[in-house]
Amino acid sequence: MNQDLTTAISELEEERALSLVNDELANGCDPMHILGACNEAMAIVGDRFERNEYYLAELMMAGELLKQISDIIRPELQMENPENVAKGPIVIGTVRGDVHNIGKDIIIFMLEANGYKVYDLGVDVPEEEFVRAIREYKPQMLCLSGLLTSIFPVFKTTIEAITEAGLRDQVKIAIGGGQVDERVFISTGADGYGTGASVAITLANQWIE
Repeated sequence: MNQDLTTAISELEEERALSLVNDELANGCDPMHILGACNEAMAIVGDRFERNEYYLAELMMAGELLKQISDIIRPELQMENPENVAKGPIVIGTVRGDVHNIGKDIIIFMLEANGYKVYDLGVDVPEEEFVRAIREYKPQMLCLSGLLTSIFPVFKTTIEAITEAGLRDQVKIAIGGGQVDERVFISTGADGYGTGASVAITLANQWIE
């Protein structure tokens, strides 16, 4: 059934995907398995976007579908964790010069579904706002998101601003976006990078106690 759900989400079949989610929960399915299907589906969506098979409209549709699934399974996740003890916190934002939020919102969905407390700074976030957020929220992890290749230098200037503020050793920093690769990662001084939500979850699990 999870493979059916993965296919329905990746094919943007909203009615079918939501029906499958409700059916799985009614049959006692672990909501984490549903999250796994969502993660696999978004990897497919991201790959299709990179190959120009999907465009921004499809990314927005996929993001909206995930939000609907999140609304359905969140009560089930809270039942599994009745004390609602959140891990983290994590701060995330799309860096200055970029207003894309689909990838960021997907990562937030997956992190929250896995029990992390996430502070979303939004899009087009200037360097000083990330510095302020680290001081205010004291996150263990900071996620810098960006889809446009033109903003890659802003990853670096943001991390430099955090370093200059004397906060670099207080937080692990991950950068992410569809075009981010190892070369970009090395140039920024970040601690990790990825192109999908699954990487963010893996890094969070490694970095956060």
